[in-house]
Amino acid sequence: MTVALLVIAVLLLIGVALRMSVALFQWMFIPASVIAGFVGLIAVQVAMAGGGEAVVDWVKPLSERLGSWPNFLIAVVFAGMLLIPRPVSQNQLVRNVARQGIMVWVIVLGETAVGLLAVWLLISPFFDVPNSLGMLIETGFAGGHGTASAMGDVFAHPTIQLNGGRDLGMLMATFGLVYGIVTGIFWINFGVRRGWVEKKEDCGDSANDEASEAIGFARVSSDSIDPLLFQVIWLSLAFGLGMLGEFLVKELASSIDLRFASTEQLDDAQKQLSKRLTISNVADFPLFIYTLFGGLAVRKVMAMLGVENWLDGRTIQRLTSVAMDVLVVAAITSLNLSVVFDLAIPFSILFACGAIWTAVCLLLISRWLLPGSHWFELGLINYGMSTGTTATGFVLLKMVDPELQSEAAEDYALAAPLSAPFVGGGMITIALPLLLLERIPIAIPAIVISCVVAGLIFFGIRFGAKAGAGE
Repeated sequence: MTVALLVIAVLLLIGVALRMSVALFQWMFIPASVIAGFVGLIAVQVAMAGGGEAVVDWVKPLSERLGSWPNFLIAVVFAGMLLIPRPVSQNQLVRNVARQGIMVWVIVLGETAVGLLAVWLLISPFFDVPNSLGMLIETGFAGGHGTASAMGDVFAHPTIQLNGGRDLGMLMATFGLVYGIVTGIFWINFGVRRGWVEKKEDCGDSANDEASEAIGFARVSSDSIDPLLFQVIWLSLAFGLGMLGEFLVKELASSIDLRFASTEQLDDAQKQLSKRLTISNVADFPLFIYTLFGGLAVRKVMAMLGVENWLDGRTIQRLTSVAMDVLVVAAITSLNLSVVFDLAIPFSILFACGAIWTAVCLLLISRWLLPGSHWFELGLINYGMSTGTTATGFVLLKMVDPELQSEAAEDYALAAPLSAPFVGGGMITIALPLLLLERIPIAIPAIVISCVVAGLIFFGIRFGAKAGAGE
């Protein structure tokens, strides 16, 4: 841990120095944390490729440790999100969350539809591949490395026989991560110059006040406790309540599952499907969703006790911004670029189709479906999620909304339960190859899912128009 923190600190110093001295980085709005992440990524790859055994033995565990940080740090960011009151009505919040939920289904089902259409029209006529190859875009892009690993058993099932399915999924996930960050930076520059990002006003005090006052100012006397530490306490309580909530929900779900399921007679692929259909999997939401509500619980209790004024919104924003910067460096530095792949041409076709679809979702469909006040910020989180991980989405969001003053992150978290158990590595992702794709002509699911996506877009536009009229 100590060595990892030291490495992050050194990388951030290098990132700041490069950001201040290279005009191109300033023109492209690339923050020091992103620069630091790529410096770390290059250093890790060079060390792994050209270093001796001792160097590799030191660098590899360090990279793996950093790779475990983003999930924790995202939870810290969300723990502070609802500690700060938002000037949004409850009705408006519900509408925003619903629109985001529809958008995620459009993106992820669209990745499946595009993959199946590509296999049907562009790949199958020239290559002998299973229909389930079309699931690779959703598996790697929206699902990420964890889903790619789980889908390896599914792809290897006797009814599918996709040799190297796990490796292909891992490669798609790795390429998606790199693609999402690199192209995300490009789209951010494009969007800023098109005026898609609103300038965020500083919450509460003026710039002069911010420069003259220490964070945590006037919330508590420094004679009793340091004001900054006082705010850390509330953030820690929110995080702790989130972890407690996650533990209780998982324990309850596991106790229910133990009464029913038995997988002794199932093969590995069927076990993966069975796992996706359990209560434990349906309730297996990311930690950040629980810490989000942990923050809300802390603020509500403080309001009931009449001490809500002890919360300093600006300090909480600063603390979560620190977590965001470290998250960015750790997420980029620990990218895995060592995967070897087969089926180069079909893989390239699928990757290109997935890349085009995610770009269309960000630049076009997001404008139709998401809240007008922060559609681009929320679209960037979705773009990162749909090309790799939620952490990638927050790397991009950090560039346009460093203080998280838009409602984008909150909308994303609240809408996650509407899709997480089902798509992007959920039960539908596992079930389609096992139960459907190899049993019927690929044209049928390709057309049906495409029609479902089109229907969701149409419904989302109508719903967004009504919601927008009420904004």
